[in-house]
Amino acid sequence: MVTDPQNPRHSLDAPRARLLALSQERGVSLAALSELLGRNPSYLQQFIRKGSPRKLEEQDRATLARFLGVGEEELREVKDISYVETPKRRESCEWVDVSRLDLGASAGPGVVAGGEGAFDTFRFSRRWLAEQGLERAQLSAIRVEGDSMEPLLNDGDEILVDRSPWPFRDGIHVVRLGDTLMVKRVASAGAGRMALLSQNLAYPPVEVAAEEVAIIGRVVWKGGRV
Repeated sequence: MVTDPQNPRHSLDAPRARLLALSQERGVSLAALSELLGRNPSYLQQFIRKGSPRKLEEQDRATLARFLGVGEEELREVKDISYVETPKRRESCEWVDVSRLDLGASAGPGVVAGGEGAFDTFRFSRRWLAEQGLERAQLSAIRVEGDSMEPLLNDGDEILVDRSPWPFRDGIHVVRLGDTLMVKRVASAGAGRMALLSQNLAYPPVEVAAEEVAIIGRVVWKGGRV
């Protein structure tokens, strides 16, 4: 058992402790993860703090595991004998399947995030990923919406996002600002602030406090129609 840092008298079992730790590591709030599942914002807070529901539904576990880049078993009760083992992300010695999330990151003024379940996969050569330095990356694919990152990223492009918990460095990132999900060039602005920069000069820079921005992941590849 792990002790709840907000309530030292309350011990968390393994799935609840792991989910809490992952949300903190990824910089994603429990409320945002609840909305990812189509639940009310307090759903996962109640699951972790109050034990209600007693366990996550299998579909919810799968959605959270894909988004957080972990195996579903990490969020499952060991004693849950009703669970039927399903294949993990398909990986052969030559290929890696990366989930395509039903999610758009705005390259415009920002959109409220919708559903984030995987609906398909991209298959990448394991050798190619290694050549790009991505052999250990936690990858998901999402689409770009809007024109503020043109000509670098175009509306409808699909991007690979590495959600690995690396130290922050300036670059193109998918970020969550409040309830909106955006893809921007993110740069440190000093004194605990960050600048969200568009490639399209028609969009002015946005400067915010660092704690207001959740870095979801770094954009490491793009694909789109010619």
